[in-house]
Amino acid sequence: MKKNEVPQDKSNLESANIKEMYYAVDENGEYTTELSTGWDPKTIALDNAIKDIEERTEIAKQKVLNNTTSPIEYYMELHKMDVGILASYVGMWAWRVKRHFKPSVFKKLSKKTLQKYADIFEITIEQLKDIHK
Repeated sequence: MKKNEVPQDKSNLESANIKEMYYAVDENGEYTTELSTGWDPKTIALDNAIKDIEERTEIAKQKVLNNTTSPIEYYMELHKMDVGILASYVGMWAWRVKRHFKPSVFKKLSKKTLQKYADIFEITIEQLKDIHK
């Protein structure tokens, strides 16, 4: 795209006074950089992704409140992680992390294991056990 064609659409970036850098071709046909306030298709995609994350977080919260999952799943969603990422952070197999989603298994976790999760989520063990804190 040419330098004068870099999109300058309204976006959340503009309201925060932030700009993205794009590569463009200048008048001489050379690659250069140009700042953009946003691009509508990208803004729509990002807004949809954020909405999806918020919905998954709320669903996980309701599952915790209904005692059908453990707070680990809620905090995982809240921190925009998936099972694979969380498992790599806590140094466990993904199947083991999924098993910790079961409320009955979660209640039996050792303090050491709970502390691993709490450290990853940057909260206390008490906050991990009770999502209201």
